[in-house]
Amino acid sequence: MSVKYSNEHEWIRVEGDVGTVGISQYAQEQLGDVVFVDVPQAGRKIAKGESVAVVESVKAASDIYTPAGGEVIEGNAALGDAPGDINADPMGKGWIFKVKLGNPADLDGLMDQAAYDDFVKSLS
Repeated sequence: MSVKYSNEHEWIRVEGDVGTVGISQYAQEQLGDVVFVDVPQAGRKIAKGESVAVVESVKAASDIYTPAGGEVIEGNAALGDAPGDINADPMGKGWIFKVKLGNPADLDGLMDQAAYDDFVKSLS
């Protein structure tokens, strides 16, 4: 099970034809304390690169762009009561939504961990 990253700092972990999407450790650090998350509803059709969620922190609101298109099968409702899970566990309990992949080729061009780490270093 590999994790891929977009240059917008979203990650996607793919298992079969389902991708779980969240924001990276770097992104949550840049945002600061997350106070609200608007997750997409199941059944919503989404296209790669589309804004599908919003994360609000004490610093700013930030759109979340999907790294792959398809159909949302679940939004992480637990974030409604515990938005800080994005800060505490961005790659675990802080996931934002799950998508049934429409086109596996959407994953082409996303970065692996090493490439993403290099990308983040280049931002400093």
